Amino acid sequence: MRTVVRATAAAVTATLAAGAASVAAGRLASDAALKAPPGRPLPTEPRLTVHSTAAGQITLTRDLASLRPGTYGLAGNGSHAVVGPVLPDAPHLPDTVVRRLERVTHGLPHPRDKVWLTPNLYVGDPRSALGLHHDDVEVPGELGTLPAWLVPGVRETWVITVHGLGTTRELPLNIMEFLHRRHFPVLDVTYRGDPGAPRSPDGLNHLGETEWRDLDAAIGYAVRYGAERVVLHGWSTGATMALRAALESDLRERVSGLILDSPVLDWEATLRALAKARHTPRPLLPLAVRAAQGRVGLYGDRLARANDPARLTVPTLIFHGPGDEVAPWRYSRRLAARHPNLVALHTVPNAPHSAMWNADPDSYEEALRRFLTPLM
Repeated sequence: MRTVVRATAAAVTATLAAGAASVAAGRLASDAALKAPPGRPLPTEPRLTVHSTAAGQITLTRDLASLRPGTYGLAGNGSHAVVGPVLPDAPHLPDTVVRRLERVTHGLPHPRDKVWLTPNLYVGDPRSALGLHHDDVEVPGELGTLPAWLVPGVRETWVITVHGLGTTRELPLNIMEFLHRRHFPVLDVTYRGDPGAPRSPDGLNHLGETEWRDLDAAIGYAVRYGAERVVLHGWSTGATMALRAALESDLRERVSGLILDSPVLDWEATLRALAKARHTPRPLLPLAVRAAQGRVGLYGDRLARANDPARLTVPTLIFHGPGDEVAPWRYSRRLAARHPNLVALHTVPNAPHSAMWNADPDSYEEALRRFLTPLM
């Protein structure tokens, strides 16, 4: 009898230990999204090795990432450069790719350095990066002061830009000159968890679920300082925040348009994708979702309300493509299909998450021009 009791106790202990280990593994897997640091690569972005540099050229590890079309930032530990398209006439070894080296922002990529592609072409602020006059302003948020850049313009319609996962407010600098040439005031905002902004009380990223209220505060700031209307331009979870603000804000009547780049429209799919990119075993992926639910209260698909044709009421332009490994493209297609008179979907092939402009800037800006012209 005593042997049976000991065996039963051992089995129960092993079961509890395995359960605790599974919970811990799920919690760790959920960190890929909930603790994604601004300005650091997402786990879907591979590290590349620099093989050599020459005048106007850089040789990188051959990978689907290094073969992407377009222009990207190339970030490393202590360095940032800008790389252009693959150079087809340069000598390529079987395991390398040669791209145009547009410029070095700071540091210098050296052979054997580990680097990654980023959508951020610019480092600094609008003045230092682009030569644009701007004001450093403070938006009063519910958790404290939110730093923002305001590039002035003469129009009564302001564009409020908000970045998303793995990036900072430097990302909207990619389109800042385009908007400035069209005389839009541009308010480029931060939100909780960003450098210089208050931390979320639990220190976690809520994938837009709470962060959208900081964007709401930015809308209030714009209205107080002269905006008659605002267009919200968001990337990734910033696009999620823009959509939530258009649906939920007390100032939603001031929102005249939405521009959603790589929108996260299903947080479970994004969390699974990021956990999978961290090599989380498939059986543990549901645990990662449940861990996120318990840690930050992401219960249910609250953005599903946007699929109700009676809910979304403003013109919306979506930039997205099937190459996005973080936010599945199918949800953008579904949103566009359910709002055919309001939503235009601009498909960008072979572009990673939040880098639709990088893959094809001319096409991106032409779609922006057509969308914004009636909203001026």
